[in-house]
Amino acid sequence: REDVFVDEMLRMVVGDDNYPGDTQTSPNWPGVRPGTRGINNALAAGRCDLSAFASVSPRPDVLWVRGADDQIVSDSSFLDFGTLGQLGYVPGWPGADVYPSQPMVAQMRAVLDQYQAAGGHYDEVVISESGHSPHIEQPEAFQQAFFAFLAGHGAASQDDSTVEQSAEVRHVQP
Repeated sequence: REDVFVDEMLRMVVGDDNYPGDTQTSPNWPGVRPGTRGINNALAAGRCDLSAFASVSPRPDVLWVRGADDQIVSDSSFLDFGTLGQLGYVPGWPGADVYPSQPMVAQMRAVLDQYQAAGGHYDEVVISESGHSPHIEQPEAFQQAFFAFLAGHGAASQDDSTVEQSAEVRHVQP
């Protein structure tokens, strides 16, 4: 299975028109901002606005599965200039009041909370001992959460001892 994953990763086209995309200069720290080409720039705040998600209709149930140890989608991602600056890896960091880490998990949860407040429902499943790819790193735990969601919109079975309920978040142990 690892060979298949590596082969697929090697097929990725890297560059300004693909991944990660181009950058433009900025007068603000760290001196760059998203450009106009490439996949990451398509998801940049100036081009991708998901704020209407909370009012989508009809409102299907949503399953959010994430790895507990994800270093990419995180409130302190190692791909975030705010985090890197705070750690001293990018010089000249102006401080958290000017350039904080992007709280990606908190932002996602805020969008889903708005969705729920508008009448939708979501389940957040956090898989331990897993990073950015819980479906690959912990396939059994992922499949358990996924198929339970499909069967009952995320409701865990009564006899499932590997799932701990904590408010709206379930932590799954592999």
